[in-house]
Amino acid sequence: MPKEKYDPPDPRRCYTIMSTEEAANGKKSHWAELEISGRVRSLSSSLWTLTHLTALHINDNNLTRIPPDIAKLPNLVYLNLSSNKLRSLPAELGNMVSLRELLLNNNLLRVLPYELGRLFQLQTLGLKGNPLSQDILNLYQEPDGTRKLLNYMLDNLAVHPEQLPQRPWITLKERDQMIPTATFTVMCYNVLCDKYATRQLYGYCPSWALNWEYRKKGIMEEITSCDADIISLQEVETEQYYTLFLETLKERGYDGYFCPKSRAKLVSEQERKHVDGCAVFFKTEKFTMVQKHTVEFNQVAMANSEGSEVMLNRVMTKDNIGVAVLLEVNKDMFSGGMKPPLERQLVLVANAHMHWDPEYSDVKLIQTMMFLSELKSIAERASGSVATGSPTSDPSSIPIVLCADLNSLPDSGVVEYLSNGGVAENHKDFKELRYNECLTNFSCNGKNGNSDGSITHSFQLKSAYDSNLMPYTNYTYDFKGVIDYVFFSKTHMSVLGLLGPLDSQWLVDNNITGCPHPHIPSDHFSLLAQLELHPPLSRPLNPLNGLHLSVHR
Repeated sequence: MPKEKYDPPDPRRCYTIMSTEEAANGKKSHWAELEISGRVRSLSSSLWTLTHLTALHINDNNLTRIPPDIAKLPNLVYLNLSSNKLRSLPAELGNMVSLRELLLNNNLLRVLPYELGRLFQLQTLGLKGNPLSQDILNLYQEPDGTRKLLNYMLDNLAVHPEQLPQRPWITLKERDQMIPTATFTVMCYNVLCDKYATRQLYGYCPSWALNWEYRKKGIMEEITSCDADIISLQEVETEQYYTLFLETLKERGYDGYFCPKSRAKLVSEQERKHVDGCAVFFKTEKFTMVQKHTVEFNQVAMANSEGSEVMLNRVMTKDNIGVAVLLEVNKDMFSGGMKPPLERQLVLVANAHMHWDPEYSDVKLIQTMMFLSELKSIAERASGSVATGSPTSDPSSIPIVLCADLNSLPDSGVVEYLSNGGVAENHKDFKELRYNECLTNFSCNGKNGNSDGSITHSFQLKSAYDSNLMPYTNYTYDFKGVIDYVFFSKTHMSVLGLLGPLDSQWLVDNNITGCPHPHIPSDHFSLLAQLELHPPLSRPLNPLNGLHLSVHR
């Protein structure tokens, strides 16, 4: 993990006793440190109720053991157990992941519990004056010995439990039996590319479980066990797309489209292999690819900057991308009380990964607006090219499925924009920066339309997952929240069912402070939704409910 500045407690501790008069006047005491001294042999169980403590000094006593209950003090940053008579330590010490300093000098310790390896934020480990085995001492005495010893312990710690509990399937409604609808499943999954899976970022994960050769098995298992009809992946490395993802999924009846982030054009061929991007796969027995598109946000930003400095300096400098594939739904996917629809049915499947930094809420929102603006153009061209008899091409005639790692929480401007059809030009996520001139370019009314003080889009979108269904889609030590989404056109589709969350209690019970984990190959959980697509209504002059193309082509 990145080393935060850590200031150990001041050794010159000064204590003052509150007078009875001060207490009577309602003076409050605030103390987060506790020192216990006086050759103490055992500790009172009431100590474990002081959960607010950040520092505990119980050195220079006669303690022979520390009870496992010490882990009930989760906020301890400093723990001094030096100069006691400890022969062993409880494994539960490894759960105290807030610890930055653990002093165990001058005890009788011959072995250490490997669970100490889980203290990934520990900066100081005092072990001098203990009869420890030579192999442990050798590691400890090397340069950066504390880190090396902790890594060794974590890498050799047995993994419990043996298996992950299954995530539940949640049925929301039954398929419509009265009309011929098509149902299909959509998966959205950020697989965490190898380049970002470092011990600096994920210090709580053993290095062997961060290794791509290990993780890729779990990732492919997750993808193949979901067996979705459409798969949208983020953080797919270029080389892995061709050698792993496409190769494996082609054998299972998929075709795919991939594009790396814009920087791929600027780096060497060797580096290009490791540039990540977005991929969409679909089952060829259910869908036929009609078009494929890449949206490079930095290019769209440059073309629409209108001289805005913040647009050029903040948005154009980020090389995130989105991809879209226009798919034709194969006729035999429709079933129900009637025969399949005569009209050709298209679906636009889009996948994007927005900028990550929490300080750039403006960039995320503008990237999302740019993406929807480009999707609108794609849909307009597609509907215009096939909607015979239609006086105007209507982008909302093509159903859309949008999967994305938006790096934005449910209460963000990004999600408000997608869900409500627009946001105010002065939304707080724009950070009062001067974007106004160029934002109207992305509004569905266009540059000359009546903006009404808000930036809008023409797709009527709904999130497949209700905001409270998944407690998080990204689960790390520092951050746990929903940032991955599946949106769909609510005028054309409905949700039949969803893959629910992993049991939160299981994560707590097994002290899993963050992912990846030996059982969880990414720091994201996958989303899986079953959608029902209603057929287009046969009204050639009104393409609102679907694309109309006569059968004889």
